[in-house]
Amino acid sequence: MKVIIVGATGMVGQSALRECILDEKVQEILTIGRNRTGQQHKKLNEIVLNNLTDLSSIENKITGFDACFFCLGVSSMGKKEEEYTRITYDITISVAKTLARLNPQITFIYVSGSGTDSTEEGRSMWARVKGKTENALLHLPFKAAYMFRPGVIIPLYGVKSKTKLYQFFYDIMKPLNSSLLKLNSVITSEQLGKAMIEVARNGYSNPIIESNQLKNISMRN
Repeated sequence: MKVIIVGATGMVGQSALRECILDEKVQEILTIGRNRTGQQHKKLNEIVLNNLTDLSSIENKITGFDACFFCLGVSSMGKKEEEYTRITYDITISVAKTLARLNPQITFIYVSGSGTDSTEEGRSMWARVKGKTENALLHLPFKAAYMFRPGVIIPLYGVKSKTKLYQFFYDIMKPLNSSLLKLNSVITSEQLGKAMIEVARNGYSNPIIESNQLKNISMRN
């Protein structure tokens, strides 16, 4: 399986990249983002691109892939809806349209979040924008598209959040991790990465996948 990871330097992207490197059935990994991951591996290639809404300069390098793990995202904290929409919706859909055109047999996995609003009409700004993004992706001509909705993600094996405040809470909550993982809404970075690979390879019965389902899926990989 040949995989593209968009946003591989964030916590979700790090999770996907780690598991792809470890999985023998993933033969090739291409990361696309504004920064390098700092990782080196024989099956890893990286493209650094400042403007992710325009992939025209790299189209010859992003064909022939089986799956895309779209992990790019930002916190809505302190952001107005216009700015959050530009990052969350505009960039995602622009990349997705290009990949769908160049790779009609690709499976697209978008990491959204628990509480996403599919109606696009709720009071929560981030949930509406995420819902709008999910709905648009589900109408693009991919082989398949899946919306992952993890709740709390516990980072393991060196995976870290780029948001310092979030990482601070992850660090102080470490003693409670074993108890937290008993909750359906809590998943580890390892489980999330493994679930991405499993769904990309074998599909799933529902295009929208919640945390408790992701946990179960990860056990198959």
